[in-house]
Amino acid sequence: MYRLTKNMNPGLLIRLLILLLVSAPAALAQEQGKPQQAQSKQDKIKSLEIAYISRELDLTPEEAQKFWPLYNKYTREVNELIAERKRRAQELKGKPRTDDKVAEAALDKELGYEKRMIDIKTRYKQEFLKAIPARKVGILYRSEREFRNMMIRQMKERRENKMMRRQNKPN
Repeated sequence: MYRLTKNMNPGLLIRLLILLLVSAPAALAQEQGKPQQAQSKQDKIKSLEIAYISRELDLTPEEAQKFWPLYNKYTREVNELIAERKRRAQELKGKPRTDDKVAEAALDKELGYEKRMIDIKTRYKQEFLKAIPARKVGILYRSEREFRNMMIRQMKERRENKMMRRQNKPN
């Protein structure tokens, strides 16, 4: 695998990331009817995230060898929890929450998911510290948040641009 370093031409890397960030949300906005197509979009976004994290962490080969298998296990657990949370939300969709007991049970379930997420991150923090220095673990968590925020911002901008084009389109 090609290793990104801070010694790379930053302008080139930034242009590449912008190009990928601009094209990824467009791919997400397209029809979701084909599972293979949706998986391909998820794979592209995951590749972008890994490239971003790789650049931010600037791992040595020894660190990378220890870190990436751990990170893959970590993301699998996080993604399983997110998928479980989404399935539960779909089950509850459309069900009235006018009953306080039902609403309280839903709140407890949501807090349970958040606690489990914190438990996963806390457990893996200890594992990551065996592979990389503490400052890089901090950079990892910050980089994940930054990447997620960039993707959300890009998708929001695309959605707004699409709505503006529809409004400005002559009938």
